[in-house]
Amino acid sequence: MSEFSIEARGVSCERDQRLLLDGVNCAVGPGEVLQIAGANGSGKTTLLRILVGISTAYEGQVLWCGQPIAAAAGQYYSQLLYLGHNPGVTLTLSALENLRWYFQLNQIVADQRMREALAALGLDGYEDVPAYRMSAGQQRRIALARLLISDAPLWILDEPFTAIDRGGVQELEQLICRHARQGGAVILTTHHALNLDVPFDRLELAGAPC
Repeated sequence: MSEFSIEARGVSCERDQRLLLDGVNCAVGPGEVLQIAGANGSGKTTLLRILVGISTAYEGQVLWCGQPIAAAAGQYYSQLLYLGHNPGVTLTLSALENLRWYFQLNQIVADQRMREALAALGLDGYEDVPAYRMSAGQQRRIALARLLISDAPLWILDEPFTAIDRGGVQELEQLICRHARQGGAVILTTHHALNLDVPFDRLELAGAPC
């Protein structure tokens, strides 16, 4: 993977007239993993939404390869895979249809590759099952299958371990490590005690709970 970087400089924002994020600084590049930690309501999801450009109500800067993300939007979003707290799965579509819909917007992917990704995450035989007939953990695995397929070097993940079992947690940790070893970068929020065999940093947010 080529060189890249995402950086937050002095990011601050308010919620309900209270300072939620106060001058947050962080940066990641190839091979790096950053855990955003903090109590519920401390601003973890808000920070991720700022980093991906969903939220613009903040002060400070978010830079992609030294440029504001608004100025580098085309390049930035082609290099980003974002999984929000909601898995972003359309319940009326099957597991395979969900992946087809997602990747038709981003990159060309053969059905066989998508089927292999679903099988690797324990969904072999569920490819054509509507998502509404699946458990929350299975729906989360549909979303996580994107990680096995996407060419994006930067992953931003909001509570990716939610609703998956112990085996799924270990698989996801291994996937994060492999991505970092291959030169990718990961920013994630989680209350889970990470067990990674690659170095990672931790940024503790101290925002007032809301």
